[in-house]
Amino acid sequence: MKRESTIQLFAAGQWQDVASVALLGDPALGWRTPTYTAYATEWALLHTGARDAWALGSQLPVGLQPWKPGHWPVFLLDMLPQGYGRTELLRQLGFPETAEADADWPLLLTGAGNPIGHLRVKEAADWLATRTGTVRGFADEEVAARSEDFMHYLSLHGLFVAGSSGVQGEWPKILMTRARDGLLYLDHTLPDTEAVTHYIIKFGRGPNEQLAAILRHEAPYMSIAAHIGLRVHASLTLRERALFIPRFDRVAESGRVTRLGQESLAALMGMAGFGVAPPHDDVCVRLATACTRPDDELLEYLKRDVANLAFGNKDNHARNTAIQRDFAGNVQLTPVFDFAPMYLHPDGLARRMRWQGKEQQGVDWKAVLDTVCARTGLAREPLVSGLQAMAGPLRDVAERGDEFGLEPEIHLYLVRGIQAQAQAMELLQ
Repeated sequence: MKRESTIQLFAAGQWQDVASVALLGDPALGWRTPTYTAYATEWALLHTGARDAWALGSQLPVGLQPWKPGHWPVFLLDMLPQGYGRTELLRQLGFPETAEADADWPLLLTGAGNPIGHLRVKEAADWLATRTGTVRGFADEEVAARSEDFMHYLSLHGLFVAGSSGVQGEWPKILMTRARDGLLYLDHTLPDTEAVTHYIIKFGRGPNEQLAAILRHEAPYMSIAAHIGLRVHASLTLRERALFIPRFDRVAESGRVTRLGQESLAALMGMAGFGVAPPHDDVCVRLATACTRPDDELLEYLKRDVANLAFGNKDNHARNTAIQRDFAGNVQLTPVFDFAPMYLHPDGLARRMRWQGKEQQGVDWKAVLDTVCARTGLAREPLVSGLQAMAGPLRDVAERGDEFGLEPEIHLYLVRGIQAQAQAMELLQ
């Protein structure tokens, strides 16, 4: 088995070899295997010190110094297939569906050829290129209905093939791109010169009504997010049981595609593994040092937690929030994603990330601001004003939930929590 991988980064209109990762231990340990990571010498000399999109990660600045962590470099875990995509790829590779750590490295070398963001594993891209097959487009209706013709085409490509399912999560998802002819193509099969809009398409999963309700409400939740002042990229569209989500890590203009760097909070915090949940307090400190405009990003981060509490989005783990890095030096939170009524999940999810010592009886927002300002040095007043501005829009949703697309039962369940957060914001000082 190959024990080294080449990391490519998309810049200046092409994929470039920028770094390598070598295993220093048993591959069967999966992401826990010690590694050696180093930038290519030419890249290191050209972009020394960069932490924006020219780098593998904001905590891995470009330079000649290698890293030898006791596990994979954390940016690789953002590219490792998980959830439904992992299961599908395991089938293709001949592993049992229950395979764990021993499958991690083979999954990376095959499933990280077209992930979210602007990085990829060269070996995975090569593997994918041999499995592209016939390039074909489909109408939105065919995709949404999962028509027989569309599903047959997917089966010829190994069903949700690695290059078009490079997004983590438990829901069946596929990456598709709208071309100039108006049709949708598997993302990895369409040349950048033909791309118009890039999508993540999330499909309904099974007959469970609670899961169906979660999917139905993602589009209304995004509209609510925009109304209450969160950073939103674009509206979502539900067609039958398929949710069309425009991607914000791709910008298509004049026959060119710009790929933006994206890394999860887990990667930002340097935390290996899955299901990690760093305290909000520590995340705020790291955001304040990593982001270009700390005041704006800390306010955005606080507002999102208010929204998660108000609208029952309990699945707030460290891979459901991310930062975005461009080539002009800007580092900021991405637009909000995976914002949904996850309190409905049949597994009974608990709130993942919390404020240390400040959630005994609801969140003590005064104590939160005391800590955030003390640990980051940021001024309190802009944060207070920004949070107070949420109160009116929150009350709008509490009073007229149906106008925002909330179904009656969902609205009835949420209204008390929404009002509680609105009041908490009004009383902030």
